[in-house]
Amino acid sequence: MGKLALWVKETRPQFLILSVVLTFLGTAIAWYHGSFNIWYALLAGLGLTLTHGSVNAINDYFDYKSGIDLNVKRTPFSGGSGLVPEGKLALKQALGVGIVTSLVALGIGIFFFIVSGWQLIPLVVIAGLILVLYTPVLLKTVWPEWSPGVGLGVMPILGLYFVQTGEYSWVVLLAAIPSGIMVHNLLLINEFPDVEADRIGGRRTTPVVFGLETAGKFYAAATIAVYIWIVGCVIATLVSGTVIMPVWCLVAFLSLPFAIKAIKGARQYGDMNKLIPALGSNVIFIMLTHVLLGIGYILDKAL
Repeated sequence: MGKLALWVKETRPQFLILSVVLTFLGTAIAWYHGSFNIWYALLAGLGLTLTHGSVNAINDYFDYKSGIDLNVKRTPFSGGSGLVPEGKLALKQALGVGIVTSLVALGIGIFFFIVSGWQLIPLVVIAGLILVLYTPVLLKTVWPEWSPGVGLGVMPILGLYFVQTGEYSWVVLLAAIPSGIMVHNLLLINEFPDVEADRIGGRRTTPVVFGLETAGKFYAAATIAVYIWIVGCVIATLVSGTVIMPVWCLVAFLSLPFAIKAIKGARQYGDMNKLIPALGSNVIFIMLTHVLLGIGYILDKAL
């Protein structure tokens, strides 16, 4: 495998699909509210994807430095890229991938500061701090999963909406909450196989602090909350006349079978043969729900 291919693999491209579906949803919401620029959407999506890849690479760097990477039970959905502990990529190269991708993403951010407005700066700074501090600092505090939920769930939707419209909206903030919960859950359930390695490394993830049984219940409750929130927003739309989420967003319930599979698997955390498929079902649930919500906005306006 060539160097470029290794550098790309270090960003864990299979997980960067999350940034793509976030871009789709955020842009669909902006289009629904009357603003759409395809080039801004593509550029903002690229910036978000690069930021996500940067976080993955930096996470690998700190995981190896702390020794966690040498103890994890690596699965297709968790445990990092494995390139550094396998000797395929030098530690400084992993850090370099993180730095370069973050600098390019910063350049894209500066462009949008200029064309869309300086009000984007606080959002980018806060999201950037959350994502940069996640591995070295926030993972050592209780309930660290909130931070990627905010920094890589809620804030990207707000940012994608802002680059199209030049403004923020409390309606969009409410519509972004499911994204925050789902990204939170993506990190939460992926921590299940790594609970012993995380404990040794001094991390205070929810499975480490509260145990896998409680973490499984928390995951289930948060997953159910996604659908409750969507229904609540649709009802609020019908009652108030202010569109928080259009009725067509109920199409997101088509992802429910995958959510149920993930919940059942999370409750059987002691059996890796059942947990790993649950991790896969969780990924499908999250990606599909974002796509379906975006389709809901498009259908409501088009029909």
